[in-house]
Amino acid sequence: MCLIVFSWHAHPVYRLILAANRDEYHARPARNAHWWPDRQHVLAGRDLQAGGTWLGVSRRGRFASVTNYREMQRATGRLRSRGEIVSRFVDNVASPNDFASSIDGMSYAGFSLLAADRGQLVYSSNRTRAPSVLGPGVYGLSNADLDTPWPKLLRSREELGRLIDNNAVDETSLMRLLADRTPAPLDTIDNPQLPFPLARALSAPFIVSGEYGTRCSTTLLWSYDGDVEFCERVFDSSGEPSGTRRFRFRTDDAMSAGSRPD
Repeated sequence: MCLIVFSWHAHPVYRLILAANRDEYHARPARNAHWWPDRQHVLAGRDLQAGGTWLGVSRRGRFASVTNYREMQRATGRLRSRGEIVSRFVDNVASPNDFASSIDGMSYAGFSLLAADRGQLVYSSNRTRAPSVLGPGVYGLSNADLDTPWPKLLRSREELGRLIDNNAVDETSLMRLLADRTPAPLDTIDNPQLPFPLARALSAPFIVSGEYGTRCSTTLLWSYDGDVEFCERVFDSSGEPSGTRRFRFRTDDAMSAGSRPD
């Protein structure tokens, strides 16, 4: 159960503002965010089991993230890793819409994808809809379709909108948003496939639940001038922080960056 809230062209300084929690089994091996030695322009964490990533950004001015789609059928060994979609996009030259349209959705278990370059942000899913170019606004994504009104998504998206309206967006405020461990109200929890205590734990933006939970929180601020501020905070299985890494860099397209919105 991952969570991403983000704005696109809805702020006078930042083209993209993003706050994301990655939820995963703690036993699944992964490396924290770093510049990849084999693709030195790519900044991302790395799934050491399948080789891809859940969220990545490139010095070439490209960003992508993927979330799993909540469904009960088990993925088979014949399917490809969804994490490879992100690593392929940030190392690609195709437009977000062209790239998303070229994905063979039948080759993967259910996913939702966000893919952006400096001019275009696209959402697509192999479960609900064809790629669509997103307009300016504030959005939320978890393990279903874009802006599915799950309580934790609505609460987190509303908070991001409030931060933007109050000109209070920074790493600290976004990390505070992601740290919300309040579960949804009891009467809104509707996941009959899971034991109720687990379903309730998963309804919080930040998940602490034994073997599974929030592994890392990531904030991304990408300005119209091409500057990127990236922060990743990592957590152990008890939900305690175990490290924070910050990266600041300028994308290669900075000299030709797009104009600010009116």
